[in-house]
Amino acid sequence: MTEPDRHPDPEPSAAPPGASPSFEDYPLTRPEYINAIIHFYRGELSRADAWRARLDPTTNWAVVTTGGMLSFTFSNADHSHVTLLLADLLVTIFLCFEARRFRYYDVWRSRVRMIEENFFIPILLRNLVSPRSHWRDWVAQDLDRPTFKKTFLEAVALRLRYNYIWIFLVILAAWVAKLNLHPTAAESSGQVIERMALGPAPGWSILTAVAAFYLIAAWLAISARRQRGIPDEVHGLEREREHWKT
Repeated sequence: MTEPDRHPDPEPSAAPPGASPSFEDYPLTRPEYINAIIHFYRGELSRADAWRARLDPTTNWAVVTTGGMLSFTFSNADHSHVTLLLADLLVTIFLCFEARRFRYYDVWRSRVRMIEENFFIPILLRNLVSPRSHWRDWVAQDLDRPTFKKTFLEAVALRLRYNYIWIFLVILAAWVAKLNLHPTAAESSGQVIERMALGPAPGWSILTAVAAFYLIAAWLAISARRQRGIPDEVHGLEREREHWKT
């Protein structure tokens, strides 16, 4: 871990006669540098935690909305299956909200991980060489001009893979069950497709639209696997766990 030169007895550099020394006239000592990094880390960790907490409400909204739509749809045989298609739309809106919040969370998370990997790991290993020699420049530039680390589509794919794909699958199963059971048990697949009709739109067109929606969702969920890193930074189950047990 590279660090500033040591100055046991800092003295201000020469300043113009009659002028008070500025902040930049004093060299940065090792304790001051470490103390500043620690406080900076705590601040970024607090920001990351705050934005991470904002991800849960949108998922809760999606779950509650789905539950309400399912209850309404199956409470009466005369209730239309369109309610479940509307549930897909509302859950998609919540997914977009959550993806936007995840992008902001990822800004602070990335800084926290940069400090952990390049400041704290070398200290713990007693090998003061940072894995990434320019990490301080990257963090400083990001403080000057904060930028998102993931695109909106990448954020959607990640939240879809870890949360929303299961909600969409529940809605799909309920939609198929609704069409098969109400108003009476369907006698053939053709009758099920006929029941999918919505106003002037024939059943086959609704089936095509729903199939396209779920194929896109599946593709996004699969594509999230190719992204570098995992949102919660956990990479699986540790094989040797004895030394962690108390």
